[in-house]
Amino acid sequence: MWDDPKRAQALMKERTQLDQSVKTYQELDQGLRDNIELLEMAEAEADQGMIADAERGILAMQGVAAQKELESLLSGEADGNDCYLEVNAGAGGTEAQDWSEMILRMYMRWAESHGYKVHLLDESRGEEAGIKSATIEISGHNAYGWLKTECGVHRLVRISPYDSNARRHTSFASVAVTPVVDDTIDIEVLDKDLKVDTFRASGAGGQHINKTDSAVRFTHLPTGIIVACQQERSQHKNRAKAMEMLKAKIYEMELKKREDAAAVIEAGKSDIAWGHQIRSYVLQPYQMVKDARTGVETSQTQDVLNGDIDKFLQASLASKIQGQGDPVD
Repeated sequence: MWDDPKRAQALMKERTQLDQSVKTYQELDQGLRDNIELLEMAEAEADQGMIADAERGILAMQGVAAQKELESLLSGEADGNDCYLEVNAGAGGTEAQDWSEMILRMYMRWAESHGYKVHLLDESRGEEAGIKSATIEISGHNAYGWLKTECGVHRLVRISPYDSNARRHTSFASVAVTPVVDDTIDIEVLDKDLKVDTFRASGAGGQHINKTDSAVRFTHLPTGIIVACQQERSQHKNRAKAMEMLKAKIYEMELKKREDAAAVIEAGKSDIAWGHQIRSYVLQPYQMVKDARTGVETSQTQDVLNGDIDKFLQASLASKIQGQGDPVD
């Protein structure tokens, strides 16, 4: 422990995760006992209010137990890892770029509401509004496991705030999710396979970050994967983070091959347009968010755009697990 601080940190992280799992089980077990006892007392006294309280408590625990049961099936090779989430605007100029920023904000809100840490790694702003592309790192237990099914195209239908004629527009944005590769996974990237570009970072960051070529872009020639990082103050740190992101994308491609997945995680390898969307967000002429894969839908569109996407994540994850075969007899 003392001789290897990095290993010690990983061990303490694992201990915390296990401790939280045990604590959740103990709380559910004790809560169920308490509510059953309360229910028995209420029935003996014919107290309908107390009966209703106990039933609500049990139903609430049932929801937590169902989520934890699903979470326990996140046993993939990288499900427990942190993840990178990349958003790219489709065709459509400002409208699509604004939609991409809305999607990015939705995931950031979701992550923060679940206690995950979010770090912006790269961002390309639109000329008028929104973003052309952005990459964030989401850190926390099972971040990749929960978000891995979000890869795909997200479609928005609304009255465009950028159209003076107030016409209805359809916009598209793509999302790619890759796991952060830790020290237990060895991926070799050869110097001869890399094209390295440096450039000046854009946006906030102080005088130094904007006046030196601190931003780094890697192009992996064998796969065509491109990653960039510009948020750190030094080129050395940006280079290290960009290499982590590149290894994560290479690893994700290998995972997809092993799982015989047809889709590749690289945004731009399929059209960001009709026929490829995994979820539609309709704000006009009615309010509806519907997942094309699972059929899950809700009319609470603003809640969804503010990060309330658990129902979609749970349904798509359950569908993916069932498609692979139920591991529990």
